[in-house]
Amino acid sequence: MAVFVVSLRLPESFDEEFVSTIPRHRAFINSLIEENIVVAYAISADRSRGWVTMHGPDADTVRGVVEQFPLFRFLEQVEIDELFVFDSGASRLPKISLN
Repeated sequence: MAVFVVSLRLPESFDEEFVSTIPRHRAFINSLIEENIVVAYAISADRSRGWVTMHGPDADTVRGVVEQFPLFRFLEQVEIDELFVFDSGASRLPKISLN
């Protein structure tokens, strides 16, 4: 299965409806992490951008999942890129301890 990075542009200001949708959005993201669809989820410190690393068969399928995000309707921009290489410490086997 391919790996994609989804770049999100968040709105400049968060209204009450946006803020009240965050818990439902986080629950959805957590369920996707548990299903190993989402590998990593990050929001910039200034809360203007986000990145989601996801598994999927193709970009259209990934876009379909992103469109189900509860916060999707608030996003100003969504870009999806298939990755050639994705390597992280989390994807490696744990180090063996000889204790």
